[in-house]
Amino acid sequence: MKVQPNTLAWKDAYKLLIGSILPRPIAFVSSIDKSGKTNLAPFSFFTGICADPMMVCFSPMRKAGAGDKKDTLLNIEESKEFVINIVGEKIAKQMNECATPFPKGTDKFLEAGLTKVESELIRPPRVKESDVQLECVLDQIVEFGDHEGSGSLVIGKVVMVHVRDELYKDGKIDTEMLQPIGRLAGQEYTRSITDTFTLRRKTSPDGKS
Repeated sequence: MKVQPNTLAWKDAYKLLIGSILPRPIAFVSSIDKSGKTNLAPFSFFTGICADPMMVCFSPMRKAGAGDKKDTLLNIEESKEFVINIVGEKIAKQMNECATPFPKGTDKFLEAGLTKVESELIRPPRVKESDVQLECVLDQIVEFGDHEGSGSLVIGKVVMVHVRDELYKDGKIDTEMLQPIGRLAGQEYTRSITDTFTLRRKTSPDGKS
């Protein structure tokens, strides 16, 4: 079967996309507007970019209907800062609660029963219950349209990483203790470490990896 995305309605193209790229890690993004009101929302179009400088990105799509920007994007445009709180299974239900389209200005920390904790270098608060939190300053926003189904690529530089002490061992994060989850299609999620396997990379002829 061959499918040209530009022949599909955007919702059908979206289903094709999220059914193909999976599992996807979840960026649980906390942000703040110019009046000091916070927002907290999950995004599963999320990944790292590079280590030096440490860069990450996530993509908030435009809202269905008029194609308005989501509150998270508006806040980041104003403050130039955000926190990516990594989602472990223990806060999965609270994360899902924050995906609810509450009225603008709703304190989602309060609605989901999560705790705000001050960041070290930026204004937006972190989620205390998240085991890994990335304080980020905005590098750039790349826009891909202004209609429903389109979106933006938010690129941030990580300026501070917070890791729960027990998870950080010998310079590495203990994945089993983190218990990360991934987003699948529709309403489905996956436990990332339920059934894992190892593949060792071959070295090059000169012995370098």
